[in-house]
Amino acid sequence: MLSLKEHQQVAALLYNTMDFNVKKLATGAGLFFTRAVQFTEEKLGQAERTELDAHFENLMSRADCTKNWTEKIYKQTEYLLQPNPIDHTGARIEEFLYEKLDMKAPSRVTNAELLGQYMEEAAKEFGPGTPYGSTLMKVGDCERRLGAVEREFIHTSAISFLTPLRNFLEGDWRTISRERRLLENLRLDLDACKTRVKRAKAAEAKAACEGAVAPDFQETRPRNYVLSASASALWTEEVEKAEQDLRLAQTEFDRQAEVTRLLLEGISSTHVNHLRCLHEFVEAQAAYYKQGHLLMMELQKELGRLPNAFALNSNHSAVAPAAASEDVISPVETETLKIEEVQAPATGTRKAKVLYDYDAADSSELSLLADELITVYTVPGMDSDWLVGEKGNQKGKVPVTYLELLS
Repeated sequence: MLSLKEHQQVAALLYNTMDFNVKKLATGAGLFFTRAVQFTEEKLGQAERTELDAHFENLMSRADCTKNWTEKIYKQTEYLLQPNPIDHTGARIEEFLYEKLDMKAPSRVTNAELLGQYMEEAAKEFGPGTPYGSTLMKVGDCERRLGAVEREFIHTSAISFLTPLRNFLEGDWRTISRERRLLENLRLDLDACKTRVKRAKAAEAKAACEGAVAPDFQETRPRNYVLSASASALWTEEVEKAEQDLRLAQTEFDRQAEVTRLLLEGISSTHVNHLRCLHEFVEAQAAYYKQGHLLMMELQKELGRLPNAFALNSNHSAVAPAAASEDVISPVETETLKIEEVQAPATGTRKAKVLYDYDAADSSELSLLADELITVYTVPGMDSDWLVGEKGNQKGKVPVTYLELLS
């Protein structure tokens, strides 16, 4: 058990703590009331307001603009990377919980990967040897690969683009906002001190005028004259104290203004950082679309080689009327005519730049290397998705989507 002396020490400590807390609460309440009065009088036009310089105002406006547009770009990028933010799987809720727990969320399959899985399972049910089943298998495999590319794009974009934007909004901007609120409070304190000095000087001048008039002892009591002189001295003391508080408030305001100015000027560095992140996002997006395009072109080629019943029926229906109407064979039907026998027209040839590498599927096609220049032209009856390409002594069909026509 505690001794009497120890009880007294504990009681004294509790009393001092409570007394300190009460005084602190009273001081805070008084400061809040003073700021509220100053703010209200400014809105009513009854008090002067310290205005910041034009450069400072421009910095704050630029910071607000940066915050607003960064927030919009961040949210829209999230919607782009995950089009269905609220789905039946609760994916966003799960991600939010993992983020708050500072844990890495488990990898989740994309919609394309899920589609590819369903197609492959359907192909097994229908029979991979059937035209429909074999086609489903090929398309399903391509969709799964597209989904993997998409998942990599989402992961890369989240790290290189979304994370820096979120760090700015949740880190730098919160610091700037906190310092700006503190600056505004100190500005209200400064203007309240200016108002206090102004009113104290006015009261001092009034008291001095009343004390300077010689008293008429027949009409004025001597006691009133003495009180007037005492009031003048009190107001002089109040002016000195108010001016001292004003100097202190001005110093604190200037110091906080400098801190806030430095933070606001740091927005330029934020723009440079976001610019770099934007370039990385564009590179990731370009790589994503390029890989998707190549995968789809490869899928088209594979489907063209499959013994597809739909393609066979389409070919028969398309060839039959032509056979009935004319017996002339098109020069591009490589079944009966080799591509080497096709001659370039006298006019109509064009130069083209190869965008991507292309491996010829058979002897009728021409293999390509990215960035090389070739001569291309078309012949009557040729599929619009293909051109005849020539480079040196080589000649063959080339896909239009792999080319950039120059002239």
